[in-house]
This record gives sequence, C-alpha cells and structure tokens, in this order.
Amino acid sequence: MNEEMDDMNQADSTAPDEQDHGDDLNPETNPQEIHDEAVDHEAVDQVLETRDEEMDRLREAADSADGRVLKAQAEAENFRKRLRRDYEDQVKYAAVPLVTDVLEVRDNLLRGLEAAKNSADPGGLQEGVAMVVKQLDDYLTKHAVLQIATEGEQFDPNFHEAISQMPSDLESGMVAHVAQIGFKMHDRVVRPSQVVVSTGPAE
Repeated sequence: MNEEMDDMNQADSTAPDEQDHGDDLNPETNPQEIHDEAVDHEAVDQVLETRDEEMDRLREAADSADGRVLKAQAEAENFRKRLRRDYEDQVKYAAVPLVTDVLEVRDNLLRGLEAAKNSADPGGLQEGVAMVVKQLDDYLTKHAVLQIATEGEQFDPNFHEAISQMPSDLESGMVAHVAQIGFKMHDRVVRPSQVVVSTGPAE
C-alpha cells in the first residue's frame, strides 16, 4: 500500500516538469523564435529592395552610356562629312588664284585689241602684246607653273613628246626643235613639250 502511494506521488511530481519541457519545444509558444523569424523576413525584404535599386541604377547607367555612344557616333559622322566637304571645296576651287591672275591678262589682251583698231603703228601693238605675254609668264611662275627646258636638251619621255625626227648638228637623241612649249606645275607635268628629235648629223 505504501509503495503504491509513493509511485503516485512520484508520478505527480514529475508530470509538471514533463509538461513544462514540452511547452518549451513548441515554437509557437517561443517569443524569441517568433521575433527572430520576423527579423529574418525584414532582412530578406531589405536585401531584395537593395537589389532592385541596384538593378535600376545599373539600367539607368547603361541607358545613359548608350546615349553618349550614339551622340559621339553622330558627332564623328558629322565631322567626317564636314571634312569631306571642305576637302572637295579645296580641290574644286584650288585654281581660283590662278584664274584671277589669268583674267587680268585677258583684260589686257582685250585692251590691246581695242587699241589696235585705232592704231597705225604695228610696232606698238607688237610691243604691247609682248608685255602681256610677259605678264602672263610672271603670273604662271608665281603659281609654280614653269616652262619645261627643252631645246638642246636630251630627249626625255617624261617631259617631251616626240612628233618627228630629223637630221641636225646635234647628237642623236637630242631635241632639235620645239613645236610646242610644255609646262609643269611643281613636279607634275601639265603638258609635255612637243619636239623634233635629232637623228644626228646628216651624212
């Protein structure tokens, strides 16, 4: 009888401890775990929000960079077009200074013709024309347009155009006669000299 009473008392004394321990293992009744879970959710939301903001910032930076690249490409293309137009204009109007000088010579020739109508002095007309020719030669020299040295020179196909051959006192292959004077501008031949080439002394 006494043993049964002791067992009952022992059962009553251990039951509350087991019940309390069971309550501790239930997460729904643990405030600390509930708080930690809420904090975790908040941290995840903050991370996601930060990532979204970072993506938006990177997207805006990429759009801005694309805009700058397109603008730079457009400016470069406009610059190339402007350079091409300037170059074409320079080539197109490169001869304007020379033409201006030649027009002055033309004016003087017209004045000489007008004066020749009322002049009985052919010598004066010849002198006037010679002066105009000299003026033209001076202007051509000014623009680096020079006569090609020809008569008495060795025939050079780079500067001379042979139209015929003839015996002369000059050695064979020398220029014996100039049919038309040639000109060069700087180092480029504008018009070759038309010449007659010597075949050497006649036998």
